[in-house]
This record gives sequence, C-alpha cells and structure tokens, in this order.
Amino acid sequence: MLPFFSFQTVQSFNMPQDLPTATFFMDYDHEIVKEFIANNSSPEKSKEERTIELYYAVRDAIRYDPYTYSFEKETFKASDVVNAGRAWCVPKSILFTACCRAIGVPAKLGFADVRNHLSTEKMRQSMKTDIFIWHGYTSVFLHGKWVKATPAFNIELCTKFGLKPLEFDGTEDSIYHPFDVSGNQHMEYLKDHGTFDEFPFEQMVAECKAFYGNQQQAEGNFDEDVEKEVKLMSEKG
Repeated sequence: MLPFFSFQTVQSFNMPQDLPTATFFMDYDHEIVKEFIANNSSPEKSKEERTIELYYAVRDAIRYDPYTYSFEKETFKASDVVNAGRAWCVPKSILFTACCRAIGVPAKLGFADVRNHLSTEKMRQSMKTDIFIWHGYTSVFLHGKWVKATPAFNIELCTKFGLKPLEFDGTEDSIYHPFDVSGNQHMEYLKDHGTFDEFPFEQMVAECKAFYGNQQQAEGNFDEDVEKEVKLMSEKG
C-alpha cells in the first residue's frame, strides 16, 4: 500500500477558478455560521491569516466528540456543527471547509482511512477495531498550492492524552503524527480517498455500514471517559 504522503498527486494543483456556492452541508450563508466566522476571524486580515484563525477556532471551539457519530444527515451541516459545539472529524472538517469558502478561500473535503490509537473503553467495545475509515480533513488552496488541515482534536484533548496538537500555518500539511509525545503509536494513515468538492454522504455511509456492520454507538460522556482512560494509562505506567 502506498504511503499516505504520496497521495497529494491525486489533487489538481491548478489555481481554482470558481468557488462553489453554499450547499446543504456547507451552508456558510446560515446566520450561525456567519456569526462563528465573524467572532473567530479578523476581517482586516488577509485571507491566509483568517484561514489560520478559523482553523484554530474549529479545532478548539468545537470539541472533538466521537460519541456524536451519527448518520443523520442534518448533523453534518456546518450550521448544525456550530450549534452543537462538539462533533467528530467529518462534521468538523465540513465546518472548516465551509468557513474557508465563505471568506473566499478554495477548500475541499478530504478523507482517509486511519489506524487510530486514541480511544476509550466504550469505543473499543463498540467498534471492535482501531481502524477509522473515512476520517475527515480539509484541503485548502493557500499560497498557490493545496495543503491539508486536520482540525479534529481540540488542544485540551491532546494535552490529556499526551498528543502533539496539530498546528497549521497555511504552508505545510497538518496531519496526525504517527507517535505521541512519549513515543507511543498514535495514528497510522492506511488509505487516502482523495478530495471532494461536496460531501459524498451516501458513499461514506454505505462504506461505513459495510465495514462496521451493525455496531452499537458508544454512548455517554466522552470527556468523562477520556479522564478515566487517561487515569488508566497513568496507572499502567
């Protein structure tokens, strides 16, 4: 299997000509999304600077919560993500992509299958695997090239799990590190699905159902379960 980093060749590096209009999922014309953008970016700054501001806003203001995993179509809308204040990687990437487009920056949704070692006991019991298919990220056109940005794990979560938070400067890819700060395995990229102008909802749902079967969704308080997991990891040494 080819390494993830070689997959950038599937993207077009030509300058985009037209920005897509707001859509069902990327409803950046919704008032709550407009407010999120206004509150988290400075209109007097450049588009590149605002993109970075919005990356950190989506990363940290919208908390990562895999227990919100759902195939309900409404939950993937950018406006719904802002309203909920927490989401998993795909809805968070949709929100960031919508924010970029709203300020005039070309952006696409990207997806990859990963082996993720950040988990909780409930997730391990429900998923029966450490492979997360259709992990979401955003591909943004800045400084004349496409760069990947992954605004999923908020900084508090990274600190608790001893992970390196993903920084984004608009010039280099921002994707998960293979190891945490202690040298333990963290994330392994297995397959890249490429980038999409619009969220391929039906395709993602069909492939996830085929891969995971009728798994039970993890329920409860993710933040509390993270605390339990961190305590257990500490006790194990």
